[in-house]
Amino acid sequence: MDGDLRVRSGGSGGPLLVLLHGLGATADVWAGWWPVLTRRWPGRWVAPDLPGHGGSAPLEAYTFDALATAVRPLVESGERTYVLGHSLGGVVALALAAESPVAGVVGLGIKVAWSDEELERARALAQRPVAWFGSREEAAARYLRVAGLTGLLGPDDPAVDAGLVHDDGRWRLALDGRAFGVGAPDMAGLVARCPADVTLARGEHDPMNTAEQLERYGVPTVTLPGLGHNAHVESPEQCLTGTVSRLGGAH
Repeated sequence: MDGDLRVRSGGSGGPLLVLLHGLGATADVWAGWWPVLTRRWPGRWVAPDLPGHGGSAPLEAYTFDALATAVRPLVESGERTYVLGHSLGGVVALALAAESPVAGVVGLGIKVAWSDEELERARALAQRPVAWFGSREEAAARYLRVAGLTGLLGPDDPAVDAGLVHDDGRWRLALDGRAFGVGAPDMAGLVARCPADVTLARGEHDPMNTAEQLERYGVPTVTLPGLGHNAHVESPEQCLTGTVSRLGGAH
């Protein structure tokens, strides 16, 4: 734990790579990156559970700036720092870099266009009561569905355990459902106030965005061939090569 955050970490020295997961997931979604980083990242890396996810404490209210503030102590080390964030984590990475000493940001799989119907559905999810399940299997299936990981991780994958809470014979998601109410990001504003080098990336088959949508923000964009929304889970090696390596640090 690092304060109110549960953090996975490894490596030593600099530069520092911060990995931020998407809505509903946990730091353990990056587990496939650990051996890749051992071979290819020359410095230290950290991957927190965002507030209200996994083992990290919830927030009073969920905003992108509040999430970034919670993560900020991880980057105040004086090391040259890069941040790779997926989906929600990508927006948090941009908000973090606007106020912290970050050299480069990659926003992977960010949903940049939201309809009123989609926002209303997200607000409704944020107001749902906690759902308890009678078995781990049921809870694991819900976790994988909510985190967008169905078919990518099996229900018995150790990474799933970080997203579940077991209490008195019942199971629930560790996720604070109120996080669904974070809203749509002001991408133009976030990119404009970010002094770091910014790259926006997507998997070729990501249904959450298009290359044309990302190109509107005037920063370099990358499309990862053959991959989908959770490109970082589908192919850690290809994702690292196509994103973070462009900013420097990886070899």
